[in-house]
Amino acid sequence: MGHHSILVTGCAGFIGFHLSMRLLKDGYQVVGLDNLNDYYDVSLKQSRLSLLEKDAGFRFVYASLEDKKAVEGIFCGDSFHAVINLAAQAGVRYSLTNPYAYIDSNILGFLNILEACRHHGAGHLIFASSSSVYGANRKMPFSVHDNVDHAN
Repeated sequence: MGHHSILVTGCAGFIGFHLSMRLLKDGYQVVGLDNLNDYYDVSLKQSRLSLLEKDAGFRFVYASLEDKKAVEGIFCGDSFHAVINLAAQAGVRYSLTNPYAYIDSNILGFLNILEACRHHGAGHLIFASSSSVYGANRKMPFSVHDNVDHAN
Protein backbone atom coordinates (compact mmCIF):
# COMPACT_ATOMS: atom_id res chain seq x y z
CA MET A 1 0.00 0.00 0.00
CA GLY A 2 2.96 2.31 0.56
CA HIS A 3 3.24 5.86 1.70
CA HIS A 4 -0.40 6.84 1.31
CA SER A 5 -1.39 4.02 3.61
CA ILE A 6 -2.83 4.64 7.08
CA LEU A 7 -3.60 2.16 9.83
CA VAL A 8 -6.69 3.00 11.90
CA THR A 9 -7.23 0.82 14.95
CA GLY A 10 -10.78 0.81 16.31
CA CYS A 11 -12.07 1.47 12.78
CA ALA A 12 -15.58 0.19 13.56
CA GLY A 13 -16.05 2.62 16.45
CA PHE A 14 -17.78 5.96 16.01
CA ILE A 15 -14.66 8.09 15.59
CA GLY A 16 -12.65 5.38 13.80
CA PHE A 17 -15.40 4.84 11.24
CA HIS A 18 -15.88 8.52 10.40
CA LEU A 19 -12.14 9.09 10.26
CA SER A 20 -11.63 6.09 7.97
CA MET A 21 -14.41 7.28 5.64
CA ARG A 22 -12.79 10.70 5.44
CA LEU A 23 -9.32 9.29 4.78
CA LEU A 24 -10.68 7.06 1.99
CA LYS A 25 -12.51 10.05 0.50
CA ASP A 26 -9.21 11.96 0.56
CA GLY A 27 -7.52 9.19 -1.44
CA TYR A 28 -5.67 7.32 1.29
CA GLN A 29 -5.47 3.54 1.51
CA VAL A 30 -6.79 2.50 4.91
CA VAL A 31 -6.05 -0.66 6.84
CA GLY A 32 -8.67 -0.87 9.59
CA LEU A 33 -8.20 -3.03 12.66
CA ASP A 34 -11.01 -3.84 15.11
CA ASN A 35 -11.83 -6.73 17.42
CA LEU A 36 -15.55 -5.88 17.34
CA ASN A 37 -15.86 -6.26 21.11
CA ASP A 38 -19.37 -6.10 22.49
CA TYR A 39 -18.99 -3.19 24.91
CA TYR A 40 -20.86 -1.16 22.30
CA ASP A 41 -23.42 -2.57 19.84
CA VAL A 42 -21.69 -5.09 17.57
CA SER A 43 -24.35 -4.96 14.81
CA LEU A 44 -23.76 -1.20 14.54
CA LYS A 45 -20.01 -1.85 14.19
CA GLN A 46 -20.68 -4.46 11.51
CA SER A 47 -22.87 -2.10 9.50
CA ARG A 48 -20.15 0.57 9.67
CA LEU A 49 -17.63 -2.00 8.46
CA SER A 50 -19.79 -3.01 5.50
CA LEU A 51 -19.87 0.65 4.43
CA LEU A 52 -16.07 0.90 4.68
CA GLU A 53 -15.61 -2.34 2.76
CA LYS A 54 -17.44 -0.88 -0.25
CA ASP A 55 -14.30 1.18 -0.87
CA ALA A 56 -11.52 -0.68 -2.70
CA GLY A 57 -8.96 1.34 -0.72
CA PHE A 58 -10.05 -0.27 2.56
CA ARG A 59 -8.77 -3.52 4.06
CA PHE A 60 -10.16 -4.90 7.31
CA VAL A 61 -8.16 -6.87 9.86
CA TYR A 62 -10.15 -8.59 12.59
CA ALA A 63 -7.77 -8.62 15.54
CA SER A 64 -7.07 -7.25 18.99
CA LEU A 65 -4.16 -4.95 19.76
CA GLU A 66 -2.96 -7.26 22.51
CA ASP A 67 -2.38 -9.97 19.89
CA LYS A 68 1.28 -9.13 19.27
CA LYS A 69 1.58 -11.55 16.31
CA ALA A 70 -1.41 -10.03 14.53
CA VAL A 71 -0.11 -6.47 15.04
CA GLU A 72 3.36 -7.51 13.85
CA GLY A 73 1.79 -9.16 10.79
CA ILE A 74 -0.02 -5.98 9.76
CA PHE A 75 3.20 -3.96 9.93
CA CYS A 76 5.19 -6.60 8.02
CA GLY A 77 2.79 -6.34 5.10
CA ASP A 78 2.65 -2.53 4.91
CA SER A 79 4.66 0.59 5.52
CA PHE A 80 2.35 3.15 7.05
CA HIS A 81 2.45 6.89 6.49
CA ALA A 82 0.55 7.17 9.78
CA VAL A 83 -0.91 5.00 12.52
CA ILE A 84 -4.01 6.28 14.32
CA ASN A 85 -4.69 4.31 17.47
CA LEU A 86 -8.33 4.59 18.55
CA ALA A 87 -8.77 1.00 19.72
CA ALA A 88 -9.35 0.74 23.45
CA GLN A 89 -11.42 -1.02 26.03
CA ALA A 90 -13.98 1.66 26.86
CA GLY A 91 -16.01 2.39 29.97
CA VAL A 92 -14.57 3.52 33.27
CA ARG A 93 -17.01 1.48 35.39
CA TYR A 94 -16.20 -1.71 33.47
CA SER A 95 -12.52 -1.19 34.34
CA LEU A 96 -13.38 -1.65 38.01
CA THR A 97 -14.91 -5.08 37.42
CA ASN A 98 -12.56 -6.17 34.60
CA PRO A 99 -9.22 -4.48 35.27
CA TYR A 100 -7.23 -7.10 33.32
CA ALA A 101 -9.25 -6.47 30.14
CA TYR A 102 -8.18 -2.84 30.49
CA ILE A 103 -4.52 -3.55 31.05
CA ASP A 104 -4.43 -5.98 28.11
CA SER A 105 -6.20 -3.73 25.63
CA ASN A 106 -5.13 -0.27 26.70
CA ILE A 107 -1.61 -0.82 28.02
CA LEU A 108 -0.29 -4.00 26.43
CA GLY A 109 -2.11 -3.27 23.17
CA PHE A 110 -0.70 0.24 23.02
CA LEU A 111 2.80 -1.12 23.73
CA ASN A 112 2.43 -3.53 20.78
CA ILE A 113 1.49 -0.59 18.53
CA LEU A 114 4.40 1.53 19.82
CA GLU A 115 6.90 -1.28 19.26
CA ALA A 116 5.56 -2.08 15.78
CA CYS A 117 5.81 1.62 14.84
CA ARG A 118 9.38 1.74 16.15
CA HIS A 119 10.56 -1.42 14.38
CA HIS A 120 8.84 -0.69 11.07
CA GLY A 121 9.47 3.04 10.85
CA ALA A 122 5.87 4.30 10.78
CA GLY A 123 5.75 7.97 9.77
CA HIS A 124 3.45 9.29 12.50
CA LEU A 125 1.51 7.93 15.45
CA ILE A 126 -1.66 9.61 16.67
CA PHE A 127 -3.55 8.22 19.64
CA ALA A 128 -6.68 9.17 21.54
CA SER A 129 -6.92 9.85 25.24
CA SER A 130 -10.16 9.70 27.23
CA SER A 131 -12.54 12.41 28.36
CA SER A 132 -12.64 10.48 31.65
CA VAL A 133 -9.34 12.08 32.69
CA TYR A 134 -11.33 15.28 33.24
CA GLY A 135 -13.39 13.44 35.85
CA ALA A 136 -15.12 15.73 38.31
CA ASN A 137 -14.33 18.82 36.25
CA ARG A 138 -17.66 20.46 35.35
CA LYS A 139 -16.26 23.13 33.00
CA MET A 140 -17.25 22.74 29.35
CA PRO A 141 -15.70 22.38 26.90
CA PHE A 142 -12.78 20.44 28.35
CA SER A 143 -9.40 22.06 27.90
CA VAL A 144 -5.90 20.60 27.93
CA HIS A 145 -5.13 23.25 30.55
CA ASP A 146 -7.71 21.91 33.02
CA ASN A 147 -6.59 20.09 36.15
CA VAL A 148 -6.94 16.31 35.82
CA ASP A 149 -6.24 15.34 39.42
CA HIS A 150 -9.83 14.22 40.11
CA ALA A 151 -10.23 11.65 37.34
CA ASN A 152 -13.34 9.42 37.22
